[in-house]
Amino acid sequence: MLWAVEAAPMGVLLLGPDGTLGHANPAARHLAGLIAPGPQSTPQHLLGLVPDEAWAQACQKGQWLGEVRVGDALILEVGVFCGADENAGRRFVTFTDVSARSARELELQQRHDELERTYRRLSGAQEQLLQSEKMASIGQLAAGVAHEINNPIGYVHSNLGTLREYVSALFGMIDAYSTALAAPDPMSQRDTVQAQRQRLDIDFILGDLPQLLDESREGIERVTRIVQDLKEFSHVGRNEAMRPSDLVKGLESTLNIVWNDLKYKVKLEKHYGEMPPVECHPSEINQVFMNLLINAGQAIAERGVITLACGAEDAEAWISIGDSGCGIAEESLGRIFDPFFTTKPIGRGTGLGLAISYRIIEKHHGRIDVSSRVGTGTTFRIVLPLRQPAATA
Repeated sequence: MLWAVEAAPMGVLLLGPDGTLGHANPAARHLAGLIAPGPQSTPQHLLGLVPDEAWAQACQKGQWLGEVRVGDALILEVGVFCGADENAGRRFVTFTDVSARSARELELQQRHDELERTYRRLSGAQEQLLQSEKMASIGQLAAGVAHEINNPIGYVHSNLGTLREYVSALFGMIDAYSTALAAPDPMSQRDTVQAQRQRLDIDFILGDLPQLLDESREGIERVTRIVQDLKEFSHVGRNEAMRPSDLVKGLESTLNIVWNDLKYKVKLEKHYGEMPPVECHPSEINQVFMNLLINAGQAIAERGVITLACGAEDAEAWISIGDSGCGIAEESLGRIFDPFFTTKPIGRGTGLGLAISYRIIEKHHGRIDVSSRVGTGTTFRIVLPLRQPAATA
């Protein structure tokens, strides 16, 4: 078998029972020359590279494998082997130059680390783009949202002025009653009190006051809902786990934000089926709803219908948003989810809304389908799993 040792590509040292070097193959002598160049170089230099614990483990378990670095450029894979039973006392050591392999592994690790850093940077940029587009959507709707807030604030302010007058009248009426009660003969003041009541129109105030308070409360509640909807919509949930969410509530909340841009030309039709909670990032799904609702409104030139529908089947939930607007040309349908592609006039869209919506739905392991006919309208259908796959939940 000595010929096999001589032909082996790795360095092999055969040792005697006492640990002395018995034979070194040509590959071992070559490696020894690399480690200690010169006439004094012997394969014995290789044995000096074997750690002490390697011999103990090899004698106990039969072998030891490890790597040894020699200088800055040379890395050797060392194997120590000890025989047992009838082969007790037989030992040999192998040395394989793995410098090139280690260099490749190091390069691959460096490339992997760089890819990881690039991925993290891209993920951060994507989140920033997502948030920027979300804020841009709110910016486009700012005038409408301000109008939706100003309207109830306006009539609450007006009602407060009326309430101030009513309170003043009621205080006047209380003063009249106090004066009458303080008179020696209160009954003699009855006509005076009655005249004061009619002059201040107390009966009208008593009838109008509850309605005024109810209107004011409704106005404040309307503003509170809009502010809460804006807060939920603008929320950044990038580090949060997906959670079961009410998509119908999210759709209605988003509709509340965009309603001022729709209400003057859109008739709403709602066909809501049973909708169980859906595991998702609700703020991201709400952004998809906003993009589709804005697009639906912009597709309707004067008067039209937006149809909202939802339901669930086969462990999936679906939501559709359809409009009776201008429709999308067939040659454009294949590109509507491409970044920066838009059929809108300059200044009415960035071309990112549908692209970002597609990425959000894809991230949620869902799909978004579209059907459209020019002159008839467009319907987008979002399909999401009720539960996310275990690996990404």
